[in-house]
Amino acid sequence: MALTCKTMICKTKLFLMVLLSAFWSSAGATDCNKECKLNQVETYFTALARVSRQGSSIEDIASLLEAMHEDVKYIHFEYGADFDKDKWRKAFIRNLNRNFYNKTNAHHARVLRAIDGKSHIAVEYSHGVVKEDGVWHPEEPRLAVFGFSDGKISLVEELW
Repeated sequence: MALTCKTMICKTKLFLMVLLSAFWSSAGATDCNKECKLNQVETYFTALARVSRQGSSIEDIASLLEAMHEDVKYIHFEYGADFDKDKWRKAFIRNLNRNFYNKTNAHHARVLRAIDGKSHIAVEYSHGVVKEDGVWHPEEPRLAVFGFSDGKISLVEELW
């Protein structure tokens, strides 16, 4: 039995239902699943490693922050950091100008474990160094929570 709609009100309601259904279907397409979140977190750590290396530049900082959501927040209560994107950029530039970044190409951070949540992912990660033997030697593990909006990282909350 086919659904028929003869009145203008009924046709308008049907049109709105179809439109909303299409919107809800496409809204799920922009969500970031666990694989998407992990890829972005790994990209974040790779870009952060470039910033932390000796000889890094403002362009490296810009590259890291361009991948983030426009309304990204960086929070690290232990260090008193509660930054929006602009404050975070300025903090990076301050550290760059103070010659704070001195790591080598052998320094890398790796995700050790992850717990996926709705629009968030908690990661246990570690910084470490690839030694002459070719083996990565991790430091003490750390915990961070990443939030996502519009398919991009919108929160980095360090919990160590």
